Amino acid sequence: MKALVWHGTADIRCDTVPDPTIEDGRDAIIKVTSCAICGSDLHLYDHFMPGMKSGDIMGHETMGEVVEVGRENKSLKVGDRIVVPFTIICGQCEQCRRGNFSVCERTNRNKALAETAFGHTTAGLFGYTHLTGGYAGGQAEYLRVPFADATHIKVPGGIPDEKLLFLSDIFPTGWQAAVQCDIQPDDTVAIWGCGPVGQMAIRSAILLGARRVIAIDRVPERLTMARAGGAETINLDEESNVVARLNDMTDGKGPEKCIDSVGMEAHATSSLDAIYDRAKQAVMLESDRPHVLRQMIMACRPAGVLSIPGVYGGLIDKVPFGAAMNKGLTFRMGQTHVNRWSDDLLRRIEEGQIDPSFVITHTVGLEQGPEMYRTFRDKQDGCIKVMIRP
Repeated sequence: MKALVWHGTADIRCDTVPDPTIEDGRDAIIKVTSCAICGSDLHLYDHFMPGMKSGDIMGHETMGEVVEVGRENKSLKVGDRIVVPFTIICGQCEQCRRGNFSVCERTNRNKALAETAFGHTTAGLFGYTHLTGGYAGGQAEYLRVPFADATHIKVPGGIPDEKLLFLSDIFPTGWQAAVQCDIQPDDTVAIWGCGPVGQMAIRSAILLGARRVIAIDRVPERLTMARAGGAETINLDEESNVVARLNDMTDGKGPEKCIDSVGMEAHATSSLDAIYDRAKQAVMLESDRPHVLRQMIMACRPAGVLSIPGVYGGLIDKVPFGAAMNKGLTFRMGQTHVNRWSDDLLRRIEEGQIDPSFVITHTVGLEQGPEMYRTFRDKQDGCIKVMIRP
């Protein structure tokens, strides 16, 4: 089959690789009908996340049709149409029973690596380094789904892939980011980053009743899409002091809730602290660039909430933790517990409350995948979200 394969920094190729096979009775094999390139994939593309090996198949936003089922899998049958969440879950461990699916205790087959890096293991993830199990990803013609009897989201026919695909990651990720804010009707929610997750967070915050949403980015087409979703915007190319601007917009009080949809690759030249981060990252004295995190801590109203769906991988420096403590801020973060939200979000799509396909700007075949990684990374050609049809 054809698949997008990691060969090193900024080196993704469309290769011919062996077809996946059933390895466990709970498995299923799907023929991929649609997949996508996620902003998190760019952390692998530029090799900011450790644990990638040459030959790894990329991708964790995938859906398709079941073509083979393991003998112990009683939940699926050939011909079922499913969305595959990026988090692999067993559905049986203590964390899964609590709904904490992204920290499933059983699905990371390299859990010793995760325990070394994080103290405890987290769930296995598709196409996302050997720290999270080294599972093949779904930017391919076929995908093996481990623990498929628990991991899948079964979806009905009659709704196009474009509306359903993002149940795999960015829609529940934006939704969880907003839910974690405990949004109240008089809240102002500030969202850093207007990429795909930021766009979903904007619409989720509004669906959940936020009085105002202020979105912060520097890419014109992203800001235009944010305004179309109901947000006020701050253009980083026109505003040198985001904290002061947010104070101006909120009568000096700051937003009650702040969402970091940027994570480890905050823009490297926007301020002195951002330049400092990039320099330390280059000599491996810091793994992530926490520029947005610093801004959120300073901007947030005392007793507010910081929600962090943006991916961080390791160690950060010069975070004003004293400000966070003295202001009484609450931090909520983590990979997304996709299956916790999927029933509700599928219902909202079916009822027409939201159509997540609004975020797609490019639809291509697998062969164009390597080119689209570059286009997406470099924010060229108005690219906000890439959908791939293998």
